Amino acid sequence: MHRHVVIRTKKPALSFHVDKRALGINFLLFLLLSAVIVLSIGLGSLHIPVWEVIKAFVGAGSEQNELIVLDWRLPRVVVSVMVGASLAVSGAILQSLVRNPLASPDLIGTTAGATAAAVAFITFAKDVSVQWMPLVALIGGLLTATLTYLTAWKGGVSPFRLALVGVCISAGMGALTIFFLIITQTHKASNALGWMTGTVYGTSWVNVMTLLPWTVLFLVATIFQIRYLNAQELGDDIAKGIGVAIDKKRLLLIAISVALAGAAVGVAGGISFIGLMAPHIARRLVGSAYGYLLPASAVLGGMLVVLADLIGRTVFLPHDLPAGIFTAAIGAPFFVYLLYKTRNHQ
Repeated sequence: MHRHVVIRTKKPALSFHVDKRALGINFLLFLLLSAVIVLSIGLGSLHIPVWEVIKAFVGAGSEQNELIVLDWRLPRVVVSVMVGASLAVSGAILQSLVRNPLASPDLIGTTAGATAAAVAFITFAKDVSVQWMPLVALIGGLLTATLTYLTAWKGGVSPFRLALVGVCISAGMGALTIFFLIITQTHKASNALGWMTGTVYGTSWVNVMTLLPWTVLFLVATIFQIRYLNAQELGDDIAKGIGVAIDKKRLLLIAISVALAGAAVGVAGGISFIGLMAPHIARRLVGSAYGYLLPASAVLGGMLVVLADLIGRTVFLPHDLPAGIFTAAIGAPFFVYLLYKTRNHQ
């Protein structure tokens, strides 16, 4: 008498191979980010040498240097790193879900929804508190992404349908944002427009502590989904065959992506193209295994925002220009380049 044993796989059976090259590149990127942070803190209207920056870090610098380094410039750089890392990881997640290197948080309406919610908050709230902005933007991003997901649902959600619906809803959220700007008071509209450009100007430790819990929570949540992100790269049929609940995992990953992008937008506004550029550059450096791709994307995203902010506040002195201007200036031609490179694969 023969017995048939059915083995049900609850988790995708994906082995993890240590890629020493990718690991080494991640380590070098982290060192490079550290150097960029120290350099950025030292440069400005008042130049502070690197060794004086380090002395200020350990409490051995002058009172003036410690004030500039620890109270003024360090919070701005820390927020830049967190915003860049959040947007980059959000983009990397979406590129896995949609299986398209052109995907970014803008694709499913996350950024547009978060921006519309934040501008509505600025328009209608009597007192705009910085502590509430990430939550408001996150809720706006989640509602927009939910609308996108439900609209794209047809016995499941295909990547193509998700992207198409996302672009349409993003346009609608953009129109809603313009409406809020038109009906609000002039000074509020001016503040909202500056914020929408994407800036970390005037950030303090309050902003750091406001964004930190969201960033840490959802970056850690992403780490636990690396196995499933790798499975998504194999295609829906293979992922289902190795035990992945495609639609449930896709919904969870979209929620994490939206939360990361929404919180970042809530603090720094619309810093564009980081979610597109950083994951693509990381993929070229370390490959497509998400155990290496995610940290590389996060580091590169943080580095791009720090450098964009550094250019904005040093090259055009005495003006302090928004970092979003420079990420857009680099990201727009980068997007055209990617569009050209992938034209035969669409």
